[in-house]
Amino acid sequence: MSVDLPLLPPGFRFGLSTAAFQIEGAADLDGKGPSIWDTFTARPGVIRHGEDARTAIDHYHRYAEDVAHIAECGVHDYRFSFSWPRVLPAGTGTVNKAGLDFYDRLVDRLLAAGVRPVPTLYHWDLPQALEDAGGWLRRDTAYALAGYADVLVARLGDRVRDWITMNEMNVQTLYGYALTDHAPARGLGLAALPVAHHQLLAHGLAVQALRAGGAATVGVAAQHFPVSPAGDDPADVEAATVFTHLTNWAFSDPILRGDYPDEAIRAGVGVAGAALDRDLKIISGPLDFYGVNYYEPTVIEAPKAGKDYRGVLEVDLPEGLPFSPVPVTGVERTDFGWAIVPAGLTEILRTLRDRYPRLPPVVITENGASFHDAPPGPDGRVHDPRRIAFLDAHLRAVAAAIAAGVDVRGYYAWSALDNFEWAAGYDERFGLVHVDRDTLTRTRKDSWHWFRDVIAAQPGAGQGARS
Repeated sequence: MSVDLPLLPPGFRFGLSTAAFQIEGAADLDGKGPSIWDTFTARPGVIRHGEDARTAIDHYHRYAEDVAHIAECGVHDYRFSFSWPRVLPAGTGTVNKAGLDFYDRLVDRLLAAGVRPVPTLYHWDLPQALEDAGGWLRRDTAYALAGYADVLVARLGDRVRDWITMNEMNVQTLYGYALTDHAPARGLGLAALPVAHHQLLAHGLAVQALRAGGAATVGVAAQHFPVSPAGDDPADVEAATVFTHLTNWAFSDPILRGDYPDEAIRAGVGVAGAALDRDLKIISGPLDFYGVNYYEPTVIEAPKAGKDYRGVLEVDLPEGLPFSPVPVTGVERTDFGWAIVPAGLTEILRTLRDRYPRLPPVVITENGASFHDAPPGPDGRVHDPRRIAFLDAHLRAVAAAIAAGVDVRGYYAWSALDNFEWAAGYDERFGLVHVDRDTLTRTRKDSWHWFRDVIAAQPGAGQGARS
């Protein structure tokens, strides 16, 4: 075995991540209700090639095979998400027994295979019935999520000890409510700030519900990335500050500091005074770990008249905002066009440590890259050397952050399997396991074998996973 594999401290946990809507399929089987993403993907022209996730990769029927791929990779943890409308078709009220039974089977299969389940309550698939009633613009939706948490922890809490409340609240707020690129495509601009607050409140209420149900550890999965000004011009510096407040600190400050990063955001969330202070106390309840999803950094400048900013980010920002993105230069890119900057992961981890004196232990809950891998060749293998290089470099970036004093306890690669990449459809392949779009045949990529070797090479490997 190569001696140049990345090494992390003893007890460090490795995992793989997925999300329900991207893999499960079975869109209207066994009592599942529609989600905002079922509705969104049915609209003409919103998903690349007109694709949808009605079948996705059929994990709902193939979960046993998928668990085998996950377990045989040697990972300690599997981060997946529950489908809210599969459990509660209307978002509240009557529980769908068949949906809970599915997650019962999945959890039992994982535990039998020696893999710790780390489920996420909410990964963007809001029940359409709740959206019809106002969605995340409505405060009641936060309480609905807490009720959903009650249902799940009551059924699975005897076997599931580690829970994640929400995934990437900033992306749902920006892409789905401020813009129109993701479900539910509201296009509200800065008027979407109440969405952020209600999701944060849902997180805080869910933490309370999970702890009351006996959860051993509770965390959140937050997307973070370093933001840099394009130059020394004070206007660029101010634009970068505004952008990072809206996309980073507007979500982590309430959780880890108990307040919003500036008065403009505080004034825009739709609640004020003593009521806001009460909400922030709920939102900032202690966590056992803090999940960080990292993909790429961002460079921002003050908008320049007549300059075309289209195509810089995954989504295009509308005109009239006080910031504009410019390309990260001089770096390699994934086939999704994302800048590959492993040092950005070290940087954001160090920034989080410095910004938050009470930062809990960190787990990298998502990190990965889309490359348009060729199907299995004559040797039956899927060769993906660029993904191996990406994962290697980012694991070394985690090791550098640990050496700098950041308490990072785990790393979950995104994603276990190729899947439905939201508005980008099926072109983008993030998986360590290749999925044939026609046959749904699974084939382990070279990166899967490499990741297995990395885990096996760690200090203490083979002595039993830390509980």
